[in-house]
Amino acid sequence: MSEMNSAAETAAPHRYTAAMAADIEARWQDFWDAEGTYQAPNPSGDLAGDPAVVARPKKFVMDMFPYPSGAGLHVGHPLGYIATDVFARHQRMTGHNVLHTLGFDAFGLPAEQYAVQTGTHPRVSTEANIENMKVQLRRLGLGHDNRRSFATIDPDYYKWTQWIFVQIFNSWYDQEADRARPIDELVAQFESGAREVPGGRAWSELSSLERADVLGGYRLAYASDAPVNWCPGLGTVLANEEVTADGRSERGNFPVFKAKLRQWNMRITAYADRLLDDLDALDWPEAIKLQQRNWIGRSEGARVDFAVDGHDAARITVFTTRPDTLFGATYMVLAPEHGLIDSIVPAEWPEGVKAEWTGGAATPAEAVAAYRKQAQTKSDVERQTEHKDKTGVFTGSYAVNPVTGARIPVFVADYVLMGYGTGAIMAVPGQDERDWEFAEAFELPIIRTVQPPEGWEGEAFTGQGPAINSANDEISLNGLDVTEAKAKITAWLADKGIGEGTVNFRLRDWLFSRQRYWGEPFPIVYDEDGVAHALPESMLPLELPEVDDYSPRTFDPDDADTQPETPLSRNEDWVSVELDLGDGPKRYRRETNTMPNWAGSCWYELRYLDPHNSEQLVAPDIEQYWMGPREGQPHGGVDLYVGGAEHAVLHLLYARFWSKVLFDLGHVSSVEPFHKLYNQGMIQAYVYRDERGFPVTATEVEERDGKFFHDGLPVKRELGKMGKSLKNAVTPDEICAEYGADTLRLYEMAMGPLDVSRPWDTRAVVGQYRLLQRLWRNVVDEATGEVTVVDGEPDEATLRALHKAIDGVSQDMSAMRFNTAIAKITELNNHLTKTGGPVSRSVAERLVLLVAPLAPHIAEELWRRLGHTDSVVHQDFPVADPAYVVDETVTCVVQIKGKVKARLEVSPSITDEELEALALGDAAVVGALGGAGIRKVIVRAPKLVNIVPA
Repeated sequence: MSEMNSAAETAAPHRYTAAMAADIEARWQDFWDAEGTYQAPNPSGDLAGDPAVVARPKKFVMDMFPYPSGAGLHVGHPLGYIATDVFARHQRMTGHNVLHTLGFDAFGLPAEQYAVQTGTHPRVSTEANIENMKVQLRRLGLGHDNRRSFATIDPDYYKWTQWIFVQIFNSWYDQEADRARPIDELVAQFESGAREVPGGRAWSELSSLERADVLGGYRLAYASDAPVNWCPGLGTVLANEEVTADGRSERGNFPVFKAKLRQWNMRITAYADRLLDDLDALDWPEAIKLQQRNWIGRSEGARVDFAVDGHDAARITVFTTRPDTLFGATYMVLAPEHGLIDSIVPAEWPEGVKAEWTGGAATPAEAVAAYRKQAQTKSDVERQTEHKDKTGVFTGSYAVNPVTGARIPVFVADYVLMGYGTGAIMAVPGQDERDWEFAEAFELPIIRTVQPPEGWEGEAFTGQGPAINSANDEISLNGLDVTEAKAKITAWLADKGIGEGTVNFRLRDWLFSRQRYWGEPFPIVYDEDGVAHALPESMLPLELPEVDDYSPRTFDPDDADTQPETPLSRNEDWVSVELDLGDGPKRYRRETNTMPNWAGSCWYELRYLDPHNSEQLVAPDIEQYWMGPREGQPHGGVDLYVGGAEHAVLHLLYARFWSKVLFDLGHVSSVEPFHKLYNQGMIQAYVYRDERGFPVTATEVEERDGKFFHDGLPVKRELGKMGKSLKNAVTPDEICAEYGADTLRLYEMAMGPLDVSRPWDTRAVVGQYRLLQRLWRNVVDEATGEVTVVDGEPDEATLRALHKAIDGVSQDMSAMRFNTAIAKITELNNHLTKTGGPVSRSVAERLVLLVAPLAPHIAEELWRRLGHTDSVVHQDFPVADPAYVVDETVTCVVQIKGKVKARLEVSPSITDEELEALALGDAAVVGALGGAGIRKVIVRAPKLVNIVPA
């Protein structure tokens, strides 16, 4: 085979080959870098440029932040990057000032784990990974403005991450104004008496610690003792979103337990309504919007207070969406983590308690403690599983139903979560399936409060119907429908001061602390009273110190009774520090947790705008230019944001929250970070597994008669992800070496619709390689290297093929239908190949321009060979002539009794009447009818006439 290739290359020394592609691609990549071809000018600042370019419509195109993995890229990774590059190139060619760049989300657990294993500082390995990834990405010919690139681990970057945290810490949410405001304004209200201090004391009477506690109840960033997801195996706490459905860590697959620890939180719940409402104006996939709406989980209902019998000050507050069923509440349930439990549990069991309520424990305290420990091992999803056996224990205390006066037992059960409502429920078994199952298991009363259909029995009725069994001396709901009953009971509760109508959200505040080394240090110090103080901007960035051991202390993965110990806490010289925060030098202790890896990606779109600004987060006029609100984008934001659907909640929700806080505080004009979101699909690959289920190297598998073998042994094939661990990864370097980067770009874009997952097939790559070879031959003589185009005008058929291609490709590019755009380019190229003669220069040049966004290197080379001295990147994209887009004639089929009797070439604009007359006068039709009469003529101009003889 090599001898045949050698002979072919000798006969055609100027053929487009992998070697030629490598040379062309390297030369043009160097040219683009040297010339600053992809630099997008700002309206001001150090990146200001040509005012004429700034005056064009802007287009800000972004990819989701890549993490620089030590394994490097496989061919699945660049799918989105190539797509945004193609789109950005087309936008440049249609007259836009395009900002397209790429940075690196470089803090995180993988680098830290590598540091623990090898002793290599995370920065060293991470920067090496970044450099390797830059080389791989550059080889793909991506048109990034490299002046704007950065990594989240750069101190000049995370200075501003820390600065944003300080802004959030020094803010509170004013419900009346419906926005965040500086915390100093709240303090002024407390000082003046305009706002009452919780507890009723004067602000001046409070100690510094008491004031800090009050403000902590308002701050948007606050520390609290709260239930968290504690992972001993990782030595850190995790956000809910980082815990799998079976209660294990996403990274490492370790057990996760519920524990109470003091952690930093972000009060994202204050923005729940705005996060919901503003989704409507965003151009996002509906599936992603739905996931966010479900995660936020807005529901309307009522808050109801239940007194605890024998505890005058104790109240159990519940949120219910069905206050109309209050008369049917026969017991209550508290989540195992509920803070009220310890204060209401009596020393002994009350008289007459049922044995099945006690869990076999001698005292209520023992029963509750044992049950809590059991509940720690279960995930929220597992606890909420439908139809699982209901478990729980009696607390030993009773609450009082406020409408019936009945004493009802209070249980602890894991099917109630602290993460929803108040962590307590009034159980109405007649109207709720889970409550019914629990009531049956513990032999509790069941009272129906909604009339079920006739014959309904043996299970809860959750549907609509008139209220029954719902009356006392003061109020009756009987006979009312659900809506009327809800309104009446809610008003009655409010009048009595024991409840009110309210809105509840599933969304919980964002747990923001991590017990790790490789993350942004908190710009927080604590004084001798334990009061938290934010560092001033002049002390930022607070850089990570050196430590001897990069790992948090980990524990037996199954040992829930453990506490975090962070790497930073071991550097006492860094932790204990003397600072002057404005009132003289004092000793402080630094916060030893670090921020989660999500922090840096919450605002990175802003840093792309003004990456070298050391005085501001971003200059206002620059932010307004690239991201400000405009027609069709009322909330502003990035024009196109491309990434995986797996970030539907975590990153996207967090980034939206930060953007809204910065908007409220006047730092940005954009309410939302990303106006248009596009989720690309996944490139999949076949995984081959041996009899043990272990992956084997895909390239070593042989196929024989439809079966697969590795080292002579049968293996099973399945379609899955591509990755190093599955031994099926194909690197872009391999494909570039064998075919060139332009071929790889074309193949990935041609595989199918961009938003659909598709299987990788290395054997199919050659199809796009041959397309480029045919394109090359239509311009360049393979034997001499001379350009073969001619200056004459093309024939009409070629003009029609050209303008149809231009029209179709233009529409496809704008809609990101790159696979069909490539099909249209292929069709045009094949037409030119089949004509056999030299190609008209005007056609060749426009074909090169059509190809330029998709295969920029070969387009740049051909453009230069065609005699142009300026780059193809900034040329105008071809515009179709409408006269040639419309077909001159179309073929009309004439049928008699369903059989084709004639084909007529007619104008596309022919009327039904004209077409009928033409068909009936056709000689072949007249002959086929043989003088027979006509009962009906069905005309579908311009393509069909169906004649029904009499």
